[in-house]
Parts: sequence; C-alpha cells; structure tokens
Amino acid sequence: MRNKLLSCVLVLAMTLSLFTACGKQSANDGNEVADTDASQENAADDSAGTGSEATWPTTLTNSVHNSAAPDWTEYNQLIFNIKNTTDYNEREVMMHRAEDILMSTGAVVPLYYYNDPYLQKTSINGIYSSLFGTKYFMYATGCADNILRVSLSSDPTYLDPTLNSSVDGACLVANTFAGLYTYNAEGECIPALADPANPYEVSEDGLSYTFHLRKDLKWSDGSPLTASDFVYSWNRAVSSSLNADYAYMFSNFAGYDDGKVKAKAIDDNTLTFPLTSPCAYILDLMAFPIFFPVNQACVDAADPDGVNPGAWAENVGFVASGAFTLQEWIPGDKMVYVKNPYFYDADNVSVDQLVFFTTADEEVIFSAYKNGEIDFADSVPTEAIPGFLSSNDPEFVIAPSLGTYYFAFNVNSHMFDGKSSAQAAAMRRAMGLLIDRSYIVNNIGQTGQVIATSFIPEGMLDGNGGVFKTSDDKYAFPDASSTGYYPAEKTDASVNEAKALLEEAGYSFGSDGKLSPDTPIAFDFLTNNSQSHILVAEAIKKDLAEVGIEVTVVQEDWPTFLQDRKDGNYDVAREGWLADFNDPINMLEMFITESGNNDPQFGREPFDEEE
Repeated sequence: MRNKLLSCVLVLAMTLSLFTACGKQSANDGNEVADTDASQENAADDSAGTGSEATWPTTLTNSVHNSAAPDWTEYNQLIFNIKNTTDYNEREVMMHRAEDILMSTGAVVPLYYYNDPYLQKTSINGIYSSLFGTKYFMYATGCADNILRVSLSSDPTYLDPTLNSSVDGACLVANTFAGLYTYNAEGECIPALADPANPYEVSEDGLSYTFHLRKDLKWSDGSPLTASDFVYSWNRAVSSSLNADYAYMFSNFAGYDDGKVKAKAIDDNTLTFPLTSPCAYILDLMAFPIFFPVNQACVDAADPDGVNPGAWAENVGFVASGAFTLQEWIPGDKMVYVKNPYFYDADNVSVDQLVFFTTADEEVIFSAYKNGEIDFADSVPTEAIPGFLSSNDPEFVIAPSLGTYYFAFNVNSHMFDGKSSAQAAAMRRAMGLLIDRSYIVNNIGQTGQVIATSFIPEGMLDGNGGVFKTSDDKYAFPDASSTGYYPAEKTDASVNEAKALLEEAGYSFGSDGKLSPDTPIAFDFLTNNSQSHILVAEAIKKDLAEVGIEVTVVQEDWPTFLQDRKDGNYDVAREGWLADFNDPINMLEMFITESGNNDPQFGREPFDEEE
C-alpha cells in the first residue's frame, strides 16, 4: 500500500470505531489501587490537576526520591480524576493536561505512529488484525492439511493472560483464551463468552453491570466454565501477590476492604459487578486479556506455593478457553497448538493445528517464508521492504494500527546526577529535538509510518466526540505546525533550540558545535536484538553524536530486555505502545507510579542492582 491509501484506511477505521458498541480502553489494578486512589483524593483538592490554564512546558518540581526526577503527584491525581469524572469536556481538558506534563519531562520521546506490516500467503484467508496489533488466526482457511504455520517472535515470557504485557504474547492469548467480548474482522467489539442474544444490562447511572454467559460453556478439559471463574480470575488479577502489569485497569471497579473486586456470580451464567464511575469503554475491557477467566484448578496445581504464578501456563496441555490448546513447546524452535473441541465457536474453526516458529532472527523468518515453510510472518527485514513496495506484492500487507513507537529515558538514571528535575527535563527534551524522524520513517520504517510529534497517536478519539490530536478552541498543541510537542522535521532551528536547552541544563559547547569535554553526556541505549530496532538505535546514536553526545547501543534478549526496562535497570531504552482500546486514558494511565508499565520510573525510587 502507498502512504495515501494507508492514511485513508486508518481514518476510515477510526471513524467506524465511533459507531461501534464499544469504546476503547484497557485494564487497571483493582481495589488495592482503588484504596491508593482514595487516599490521593483525600489528600488533594477535587479540582487539583485540571490545569486548564497551565502553559507548556510544565514547571517541574523535584521528586522526594531523587532530586533529578520530577514529582509525580499531580500526574497520578490527574489520572484518578480523569477516570472518575462524568464531565466529558473537563475529562478531555485533563487528558491534554496529563500529556502536557508527560511531554514536559522529555522522558518519553515519540518517533512515529505505528502501522502493522506483515507477510501472508495469498492462498490463506480469514486471518485478521485489530487496530491494537492482535492477530486472530482461528478462522484461517486455505491452509495445507488444515495446518497454519506462523512466525510471531521469540518465545513468549508469559502465556497467562493475566500476566502477559507484550503484543506478541497477546496474539497467543487471543487464540488460546476467550473473554466476555472479542473483536471481529471489521474491528467491532462483539460477544464471545457473553450470550450474544442477551449479553448484558447496565443500570441507569452506568455503575452496575450484569453480564450473561452463553449456556454450557466448557474449559478445554471439558469441565464447566462459569461466572465464578470470572470472580476468581479478577480477584487473582488485582492481588498484590500477583503484581500483574495491567492490574491498574481495574481501578474504577468497586472493591471490598480486603482488596477484592465486588464481582459476584449470581448463578453459573450470570456475573454482576459495580463500578466507581461510568466507563464508556467497558466492553473493550471485557475483550482485554487481563479480564479473561483462567482455570483455578490448573493454576493451583502448577503453583501450590504461589512462587511462580505463571507456571500453570508453561505446561503443555494447560487448561484454556479459546480456539486452541498447547500440545508441544520446544523453546527456541516452535510451539504447536491444536484445535479445542470445547471452544464456544469450534464449528467455525477450520484450522486443526497452529504452529508458531519462535525466533527473533528476521533473516531466518524471511527465508522460511520465501521457502514456503511458514504461511504468515509478523516481521519483514528492512532491506526487503522496498522490493515488496515497488512490486506491489499482494503478500505484503500493511494493516492500520493505533500506537506510538518511541524511546524512553529512565528519570532515575545516573546520567542526570547533580541536576534538578527541570534541568534533567531540558536535557531530555533537547535530545528529542535532535532526532531526524524523517530518516527513521523513510529509511528504516519504510511502510508509510507517520512521524510522531506527540505520544497520543494520530487518529485516536478523545472520548468526547472528536479526535484527540487536534488543536481547537479548547486546546492548542505547543507546536502548531506539527500539532504536537516536537517539530516534524529536524532543522537548524530545532538543533539550535536543543543546544539552548542543554546550556540551560549546565552544558557548554566548543567552537566545533559539540559538547565541551568539561560537560560530556554519555549513556547506554538499550534495545532487544531485532534488526529494525537496532537500526533505529544506531540512527539515534548518529543524530546525538552530531552535538557530541556519546551513545552506546546495548542489545539484550527479549525476556532480559523486558525485565530491565520494567525494573528501571537502564539509561535509555527503545519502547512501543499499541493501544489496548481507543481512548487516550489507555496511553496515559500506563505512566502512573504504581503501573507495571511505568518504564520511565516516574515517582519511584531509583533501582538498586544489588537488591
């Protein structure tokens, strides 16, 4: 596809989503977080954080944990207020204020807005991808011997839907588990385990929901799947002992004093629960993995002591609820899934076997695809893209997507030692201005990605009848020409602005235009060992070297990379976020202090490698 066509498809997809029954959102961390939020509410004025008259960049104050890091109290309070207001005009204002604060820190540097390129044999039909990057393989047709062979990535960290936080892991989850709702090929949120004839009722105030399950649902072992399984699974998800990255998605679910969600199974087919505030995207939450049920007997048998909560889904044959079950797993080689005869829609699943080849080597994947060893490849080598584009090859697909590729600074990195939070933010914003986004998009991405000048992606709705990334009478983005926070193109003016910010932070430059040896900047840039990510890191290294900033690109295997980012054991790292639902709160709530996805470490104590 060409750039113009891709833009039209994306705009159409976003427009259509306005008319679906679901809003878009993600998940949160239950009553434990609700208790934290309540204490924040009591500690702050009700109007705190609305910031309708604030200017950008926001004046930052120092964190109590680290004087070089920003205090994160206002941001945390803002997210709480956003999730609990029923005034949608004010909600939109507060979300802009939250993004202003986030971007003022300079810790999140957007590069481009995602699209989703992949390879698929033209003989295969029925595979589809959501705007959020999830691939659905269960309805594929045209597979030789009814076996679909796929390459997604290397071995997943988690197959447990409650613990997974990666896009490739979500693809595996979507094909092995089911929730109350799911997405169809048209991007509509539709009933899955919920009864399609009578899926739910909601009270007039929007706070009480009753969902009805399909009759005679079963787990993959043939045992009954009931409303009680949801109650167990949701309370497991919000438990502090599990420490799930996405637990914060339950934050507006009402809870008990003991931290459990106020969900009840009225009978085997009826689930009811209250919210603390109306949630326009509740159906999208019901389609998100952390809200999927898991089998308690299987979980308890694999981990009776609670030491390894994801162990139950590491065993071949673990009990699931989706279209496929895991039959074989050879780490570093392949995972073999077989059709689940107890899946609620098994009659429409024609694939008998789903084989995932697990490698991060794009050249190996590409070779296997060309040789006919796999039918679907979720990655394409950078050097192969021009050939596919020039030939208009129908096997090269560019699907619309909703998310942002970026890199993040650890606000607790030692590179900011001795600086105030304002100086550290100036350093980071300066480096964001030095990046040649056009080069990255045109020479590495190559598939029509749109340059990102804000974190909230282009086309995301604002929850108030419009598109968020729009300047209007209610809000104007700081950079009017790019409708964002950074200019779309790197220019002499942006380089000069970057140097001025670095000088504000205490750095000086020599006659050659580079940093003085007396005030150096050097850091490690962390990435996983995938070709395209490495190329982006090298491009960033080159851009920063032009003013004398020294960058060392460090590659790690996928599991280690994920853990180091989560722990804050890094200086700067490549990042990407595909939305979980079409609302800005999903992109903003991930950065609250207690979120498992708060990689920049906002509001946290510095990581101690010796602990």
